[in-house]
Amino acid sequence: MFDPKALYKIGYGLYIITSKEEDKSRARARYNGQIANAVMQVSAQPVIIAVGINKQNLTHQFITSSGHFAISVLEQETPFPLIQRFGFKSGRDIDKLAGVGYGWTAEQVPYITDHSLAYMAATTIGTADAGTHTLFLGEVTEASILKEGVPMTYDYYHRVLRRGVPSTAPTFQFTEEKKGVQSVDKYICTVCGYIYDPEAGDPENNIAPGTPFNELPDDWVCPVCGAGKDMFNKGI
Repeated sequence: MFDPKALYKIGYGLYIITSKEEDKSRARARYNGQIANAVMQVSAQPVIIAVGINKQNLTHQFITSSGHFAISVLEQETPFPLIQRFGFKSGRDIDKLAGVGYGWTAEQVPYITDHSLAYMAATTIGTADAGTHTLFLGEVTEASILKEGVPMTYDYYHRVLRRGVPSTAPTFQFTEEKKGVQSVDKYICTVCGYIYDPEAGDPENNIAPGTPFNELPDDWVCPVCGAGKDMFNKGI
């Protein structure tokens, strides 16, 4: 027996992982960041942090290249557009840091200051292959409290904010299984797993209940991740 719902009982936080890569062609560094939930402290002396990053992500490339990363701990009040920027957009397409507050670690890795309670900087000391992901082990070289508050948890993100996860997240496949069999007139976002239900519509974006998917405006996008209609598949 294998019930994926059992995995929902594992506690997670919500973090922004940032890193850098030296761009030799331009004689400068490039920077990127992403949302991650697989972060944990694994030892105290020295302080070692483990971070799980999908191998497809640009941040994975940057950490592998530089050997340095930073972790920003998001507060519970973090607005979804910030999560959307770092969780559902690719650094290959946009500058993740544009318009966002950030500081610099001693190794010149950016960390996010907007809606962050604390940050930690780490130097990679080892890796472990985890299938779709790499587990980076990093020795913490600096850490600081930025403000007081309640950290965002994965449970709060799903249960209260009712948001989805990107396809590269460790828990994405289980989100899809949780949905079960879908009616043929429902459409699933292949990026984040959001399901458009014609009976419910999308009132927050002026789509009335009862609107079929094929009658949605051409410029309508997924209310969770911003993907276009062409990124939706009919439910089966």
